Amino acid sequence: MTAPGDSTIPAPRANPDLAGHEAAERELRRLFETGRLPHALLLSGPRGIGKSTLAFRLARFVLARPAGALGDLLGGSAAPDTGDGLWVDPESGVFRRIAAGGHADLVTVERAYDPRRRRLRGEIVVDDTREIGGFLRLTPAEGGWRVVIVDGADAMNRNAANALLKILEEPPRQTLLLLVTHSPGKLLPTIRSRCRRFPLAPLTPPTLRALLAGYRPDLGAPEAEAVAALAGGSIGLALDLAAAGGIDLYRVALALIRPGPELDLPALHEFADRLARPDADDSYHLVADLLTGLLGRFAVAAARGSGLAEPALPGPLAEAERAAMQRLRAAASRWAELRDTVAGRFSRADGLNLDRKQAVLGAFFAIGEVAG
Repeated sequence: MTAPGDSTIPAPRANPDLAGHEAAERELRRLFETGRLPHALLLSGPRGIGKSTLAFRLARFVLARPAGALGDLLGGSAAPDTGDGLWVDPESGVFRRIAAGGHADLVTVERAYDPRRRRLRGEIVVDDTREIGGFLRLTPAEGGWRVVIVDGADAMNRNAANALLKILEEPPRQTLLLLVTHSPGKLLPTIRSRCRRFPLAPLTPPTLRALLAGYRPDLGAPEAEAVAALAGGSIGLALDLAAAGGIDLYRVALALIRPGPELDLPALHEFADRLARPDADDSYHLVADLLTGLLGRFAVAAARGSGLAEPALPGPLAEAERAAMQRLRAAASRWAELRDTVAGRFSRADGLNLDRKQAVLGAFFAIGEVAG
């Protein structure tokens, strides 16, 4: 259990808590206990809302079922009484082994660390997904289920996706594949068609505020309000904003957003240099998220023919956004297209390990062109 005031959320494999997705937990448990849990689930939704935590929570629940009861469970018998969710005792052996990455019947595939670039690789490669095939050819070590979690499935390159597709077409018995994705549209249509889609909604404002108060009670009320409003229902993004000075980064970005002829090129290059430093990984990704979120709000507001869409930002930040929007008059369709363009620039820069400075400059130039 995370101590009150600890600003770090435990890694999903070690996190015993999940807030805001109780209905999803109940439905997953019902499907399991009635023998109707699909062999592959696609857990989707915005970053930082608990998708990976839910995936490991379900994996623990499935792997914690006594091997001798598995056949009965598939036939519809009741599981041991642990309420109506997927909670597993953090002191149990299953929980501890999964938290330590040592459960023989669970494999996790995610982007690997690139020691040369000193950051995570931009994509999941075919060797990563081929590991799944070897794992599933083995007999379950504990006689029950085998579970595969692909965390960040939208980061698979085409070869990796094709290797996974072959597994999805003919999965072994008592195998559960959990694909976690922020952008399901980036997955091959054939992969999406072979998974039961399970979209998760952003956290509600009361849930987000309660979590933020628990993890960061040190934040003053104005900063906490601004962080919660910008986070868009993501506790992960909220904590990143609080830890990396996200409010100040956003103020700078808003001031730099201008029509092409009005761009302050020296200031823009200085900002891009700041985000491209090797130690600025968090700031770079925050600005990417903030810019795409801003453009999405611009699109909604322009479509409504009104001011910025809810949720409104508090005080000075709201005024800064309105000022930026007034400088950048454009049709709603243009903003929607631009959001996808800017998101694509940042995604390609990560996926292909391109120059991050150029990705930042390109985003601001693209905004300036649309508004110019």
